[in-house]
Amino acid sequence: MRHLAFALAMIATPLAADIEDARDLMEDGKFEEARAALDPFARSGNAEAEELIGVMYAMGLGVPRDDERAFDWYLRASLKGHPGAQSGIGWYYETGRGLPAPDMVRAYAWYALSTIGGDPDAAISLEEITPRLTAEEIERAHHLIEDYRPWIYPFR
Repeated sequence: MRHLAFALAMIATPLAADIEDARDLMEDGKFEEARAALDPFARSGNAEAEELIGVMYAMGLGVPRDDERAFDWYLRASLKGHPGAQSGIGWYYETGRGLPAPDMVRAYAWYALSTIGGDPDAAISLEEITPRLTAEEIERAHHLIEDYRPWIYPFR
């Protein structure tokens, strides 16, 4: 068992370093290189890589800004428990950008899920939108939260 833990640690360390290298490339404005570095990890289902690609599409960093694609990348990472991506999904629902219309119930739900995941910015967003919802809408959002929470955060 100890050998398995060591092997997993050896695999995880280069992965984290490679993702950080891609993040550094983004910070240096080398977006095409960053995207190329992130692609294999995203194709393997790495939530951090998926979220970063979502950021690239949301902001038009090295790719044409595309809200639908950004939302899809954020959603992939969100369902794996990535709090930053969940907050991004909340923002898209709040603003309605790239969607047919804003959806404050879903915005509330995703900000709440992101808050459960530990994103402090999501807690602020949740506090800011709460006064804009009715008690019935908040109740509906809590039904969604309870549908997702045990699946995304089974131990919280």
